[in-house]
Amino acid sequence: MARPRALGFCVLAPLASVAVLFPAAAFAGSTHSSQQSAWLPVDRDVLQQMNQIRLAHHLTPLSLSSNLSAAALQHSREMLEDGYFAHNSANGTSFWQRIRSFYPEPRNGYWSVAENLYWTPGRATAAGGMKAWMTSPLHRQNILDPRWRQVGIAAVGSVITADFGVRS
Repeated sequence: MARPRALGFCVLAPLASVAVLFPAAAFAGSTHSSQQSAWLPVDRDVLQQMNQIRLAHHLTPLSLSSNLSAAALQHSREMLEDGYFAHNSANGTSFWQRIRSFYPEPRNGYWSVAENLYWTPGRATAAGGMKAWMTSPLHRQNILDPRWRQVGIAAVGSVITADFGVRS
């Protein structure tokens, strides 16, 4: 059995340290319903832009995973509700353990995940998130990593979470 591999990178460390100083109310403005039944324009645009970039680099487009999207949505909501910005959950659970609860490892085979986070003082946009990620070497690396086959995206208010995954 291949050993699971998890990668993670903090979007912009200065933003992460600043974001934890704001109260949860500063992050208000969720646009997702209680279930991710409607595909939101920001989410759709992030996927579209990500795949355009991947195609320009001769990479396979990412397919949307409902499991990874559920993990991304849960984390975006939690960060907004609890007023923090980090890959680890509020209870200290690492990002890959959190994602694994939504996107389980195969019994035998390969499993790997990564995460990009974006926070802005106003409402998050696909253009803003993608620009920040593509100018950050570690986040750009996630977007351009040929191993990823699936992605989950959740834009909620001022935060975008993108969870990448592959399992075989």
